[in-house]
This record gives sequence, structure tokens and C-alpha cells, in this order.
Amino acid sequence: MRKLIAAMNMTLDGFCDHTAGIADDELHEHYSELLNKAGSILYGRITYQLMEDAWPAIVKNPTGNKAIDEFAVIMDNAHKIVFSRTLKEVHWRNTTLKNKIVRNEILELKESRNGGSKDLYVGSPNLIVALGNLGLIDEYQLCFHPVVIGSGLPLFKNIRDRIDLKLLKTKTFGSGAVLGYYEPTEKRV
Repeated sequence: MRKLIAAMNMTLDGFCDHTAGIADDELHEHYSELLNKAGSILYGRITYQLMEDAWPAIVKNPTGNKAIDEFAVIMDNAHKIVFSRTLKEVHWRNTTLKNKIVRNEILELKESRNGGSKDLYVGSPNLIVALGNLGLIDEYQLCFHPVVIGSGLPLFKNIRDRIDLKLLKTKTFGSGAVLGYYEPTEKRV
């Protein structure tokens, strides 16, 4: 069975804000490597629209920064699944629209060999919470940036039940960001 991995950048005080992190070349290279290993990337509407507004434009008009331009191409080529109750259609290539989260469909996706044995990644705060509440997240890859912003969208605000995690390993970036790899200690599938 493929793993469903929650990958998120956040501030030290636990907020998800794409403008607060340190998005340097090393971080882009890390996420390029991660996405090259992805079978699909799952997004909620808000994160999907942020990504769709940014990366296809860079593919068409590269920045000249190798790490950013390569990440844009990888994002553009990746298979994306967006969950939204309000979107009626999607325009970004390689994107599938789902109007609701169905636990059994996610389990089937994890068991499916479409995309080979590549793991699935979820990269939207609200979707991470929804899938975590359903006991479907196999691993959390949380990148804490050395920034405190005091307010914003907390990642785990709406978790219903406690999720105990075991630290598997860490990765430290030159910027001071630290990526923690965690797995739930109890499977709820």
C-alpha cells in the first residue's frame, strides 16, 4: 500500500503561511526531489489556487533561477487531485477535481498501483486535518521555519482526536529550517 504523506511548511509557532517561510534554493530542491517521488499530490481549493496562480506562469516565463524553474516544471507535470465543494472545473494540466472526501476512495487510491508504487502527498492545511481526522495520514513531514508570526492559520486547529507521533528523522536546512519526519504511533485505518 502506498503511503499518504502530509507535507507542510510552517512557522515555529505552528502557522501555515506560504509567505512566512524561507523559500530558498535548497528548500525548492528538497521539494523538487520529494515531488519527483510523488504518485499524486492532494490539495484543497485554497492551496491549489495559490499553486495554480504561481507555477504554470513560471513554466511559461522562467525566472532564471534554476531551483525555482525546475520546481515549477515538476509541479506542472505532477498529477494533482483537488478537493473542493465550490470549484466546478479545473484548468491546470494533470489535475483531477473531487467534490468531497470519501474515506474509501482515499483508501482505494492508496491501494491503487496507478502511478506505480509512488507515495501520495497532501499539501493543504485543511486537507491534512480532514485526512488526519479520518486516520489516513501515514507520515507527517513538517518543515519548521525559524520565524514566529504570532497569528495565522494553525495547522492542527480542527483535529478531533489526539494523534501521537513518533519522530523518524530530521533534516536541517542552511536557512535554519528543520524538517521533522513523523509517523502516527497508532494506525486508525
